[in-house]
Amino acid sequence: MTVDVHSPKSWTGVDDVVIVGGGLAGLFCALKLAPRPVTVLSGAPIGEGASSGWAQGGIAAAMSPGDTVEQHLADTMKAGAGIVDEKIARAMIAEGPARVEDLLSYGVPFDRDLEGKLVLSREAAHSQWRIVRVRGDMAGMAIMKALVAAVRQTPSIRLLEGHFVEELLTEGRYVSGVIARPDGGQARRRLALPARAVVMCSGGIGHLYSVTTNPVEARAAGLGMAARAGAVIADPEFVQFHPTAIDIGKDPAPLATEALRGEGAVLVNRAGERFMPAIHPDGELAPRDIVARAIFDEVKAGRGAFLDCRSAIGWHFPEMFPTVYASCMAAGIDPGSELVPIVPAAHYHMGGILVDADGRSSLDGLWAAGEATSTGAHGANRLASNSLLEAVVFAARIAEDIQGLLPSPKLQNWGDPIDESDDTVTREDSPELQRLRVVMSEHVGVVRTRTGLLSAVREIAELERTNRRVRFLNIAAAARMIAVAALDREESRGSHYRADHPEPAEAWRRRTYSKLSDVDRATWEILKDAVT
Repeated sequence: MTVDVHSPKSWTGVDDVVIVGGGLAGLFCALKLAPRPVTVLSGAPIGEGASSGWAQGGIAAAMSPGDTVEQHLADTMKAGAGIVDEKIARAMIAEGPARVEDLLSYGVPFDRDLEGKLVLSREAAHSQWRIVRVRGDMAGMAIMKALVAAVRQTPSIRLLEGHFVEELLTEGRYVSGVIARPDGGQARRRLALPARAVVMCSGGIGHLYSVTTNPVEARAAGLGMAARAGAVIADPEFVQFHPTAIDIGKDPAPLATEALRGEGAVLVNRAGERFMPAIHPDGELAPRDIVARAIFDEVKAGRGAFLDCRSAIGWHFPEMFPTVYASCMAAGIDPGSELVPIVPAAHYHMGGILVDADGRSSLDGLWAAGEATSTGAHGANRLASNSLLEAVVFAARIAEDIQGLLPSPKLQNWGDPIDESDDTVTREDSPELQRLRVVMSEHVGVVRTRTGLLSAVREIAELERTNRRVRFLNIAAAARMIAVAALDREESRGSHYRADHPEPAEAWRRRTYSKLSDVDRATWEILKDAVT
């Protein structure tokens, strides 16, 4: 009889390593831990609901003859607006080529030329052609397809798909496991899964905003869970808005990859006028935050913003950028001959669970990788295509750290159901989450002000008061931490732009660290002032 090694029924205990999340970081970490038994919990089938699979550009790695670690580091430091952790960034960049080789070994079909060499492209704020990609704009999809296949063929990896992790189990400052809800998050009974090591790879926060390029699962659950367990959160105010989401009314909004501008596409308003050359010497290839604000201003002024790919790409579009082409054509737009309407959208979070060079959080027993974290490698504004690089580098480092710290795998007793609850959710947003997304976009978005941020904190707190469901509390906690941190940082830096403090301030040339208890105290003062 053939036993499905990925079925929970074929196992007699819980592995000592539990990985939360089925995206790039989680799957890569599981593969790197093999043959050590691990359990991967994912609300959706692995590879689905992960922002990694939607990444279009690729992985940034200094692999061309004319490129160096120093050049890649310099570009990363410049984009990060003065607060990049140089040691962390350097280590990440130096390990990039080795991690690309790992991905090749797992079957990722990166583009090659006729001589078999990797084809590299260039994106905004990169001084060199260093983006390793797949068929122009299909890197994320191809990487995830290869990793999912590799994971499903690895006997040491048990997959618990359709299990929504809702809380971290803690004993003092030690994380001792997770609480998960099976059956796609709809079961009344929840399971307690003990673990010696929990690796949080739950993804980003994009779905906190009403316009985002992220999947619906990117609801900041991991950040919120860790914060509620007492973990230190770093730099939550830094939310990157992708300048060129395709504005066709879809949620999530389809992404028009930065590589289009790398190939020569330009930004114009409704009158056909280019507006970027007057704003930045790099024009369309300026850092993302600058391009996003320029587009935001054009849209807000009623002039509209469009991506003009007609001259640079034209009839080559279906072959060069099939994903973008399909999204446009589905909306009745031929991007090779027509202007593509665009709008900034919440895309990537530089903040998150504070981790060190080995991916360890401030709580013993909790590691984290991917967009749920803040390593310091991105600073105030992520350099394009450094995100997938960070995910694989730190996932590999976590695997090595766990193997060294916990050399002997240990199976523990399977967790019994711990309680019954009607606190289930569907994929559709609750009215409270719909309202929270509007609040975040209006007041904690591309352009921020003190008045708007105060309003956001008050309204988020009220939503928390009226909706005590655990999953919503995770989401709202993350949103409130972002809003309070943005309120505190009275300057503009990288992706964080305060219209009432439009210039950077030397006193704020630093990272920020906070716990939810700190934010709760700040929230109380804000609410008290509103009453008095």
